[in-house]
Amino acid sequence: MKKLYYDPKKCTACKTCEIVCAIGHSPSKDLYTAIVEDNVSLPSVRVYVGQEGNFPLACRHCKDHPCVNACIASALSYDTEKGLLFNKEKCVGCWMCVMACPYGAVRTDKRDNKSVRCDLCADINDPRCAKNCPTKAIVYVEEKK
Repeated sequence: MKKLYYDPKKCTACKTCEIVCAIGHSPSKDLYTAIVEDNVSLPSVRVYVGQEGNFPLACRHCKDHPCVNACIASALSYDTEKGLLFNKEKCVGCWMCVMACPYGAVRTDKRDNKSVRCDLCADINDPRCAKNCPTKAIVYVEEKK
């Protein structure tokens, strides 16, 4: 299975990953239109900027998936081929997945009380963040053994 890997040494905090994620998950999928959409999409990848360096972060699709085990609404499941699957319609907004994530990669959307997480850009089967990262700080490759 392919996974996202991050190299903080290469991250310049340009936030391209955040922008392409938000645009890719917006209804229009167009930068100029998405900016004025009423319910603009939140990116599931975030870049943390710190004194020790920058760090891009998104769901790791963990093998032990503590968020799936914590989900009381069965909105989360794990597929060995596709990774973490999220049914937003089932999400009740308890945010147990947010608390259970060891990486802090799940965020909350207080507009609809649902969680926001990486789906590896399931609509195109190729994460936009990795595809568009200018420094290759985010890569999508076969899982390291």
